[in-house]
Amino acid sequence: MRFLITGLGNIGPDYWGTRHNIGFRIVNLLAEEAGIVFTEQRFGAVARIRVKSAELILLKPNTFMNLSGNAVRYWLQKENISVENLLIVVDDLSLPFGTLRLKPKGSHAGHNGLHHIQDTLGTQDYARLRFGIGNDFAPGRQIDYVLSPFTSEELEKMPPLVSQAAEIVKSFCLSGVDFTMNQYN
Repeated sequence: MRFLITGLGNIGPDYWGTRHNIGFRIVNLLAEEAGIVFTEQRFGAVARIRVKSAELILLKPNTFMNLSGNAVRYWLQKENISVENLLIVVDDLSLPFGTLRLKPKGSHAGHNGLHHIQDTLGTQDYARLRFGIGNDFAPGRQIDYVLSPFTSEELEKMPPLVSQAAEIVKSFCLSGVDFTMNQYN
């Protein structure tokens, strides 16, 4: 079974440590654990790993967040993967920092990356793993907040949270969304 695991983020060193790039951080860990490096390909950086019987194609779109759907659509079509085997790993302002939630489908909830994916694929029926980044920002400062780095306190807590997110991705691929939601949500 093959899966497209897409971590959302923005490319470039200016964005690496930002809250909006947590999806990149999680797929990076999956590749690192497997001893695999990403290669630049069309619409993004790609790494292929195996987890038991599952082949995971890890994607970090290079289209910037607001055009993520272009990369997702291209790789789903190129690899002939159904939308049921798509998992988007994304930051979420509505969840407290470090909260992890797997959902089988849902609205974009104002997230520009999810909004573009939904518009491009013509459906909101794809799984997403939401990583809570909190919402400690003044009115009108949302963009500054998501493009800001994590605090030192958050960074101290980050390694086990990213590891758990990687385990959720593996469980999604091996056991399905319902089982994984029951185990981790």
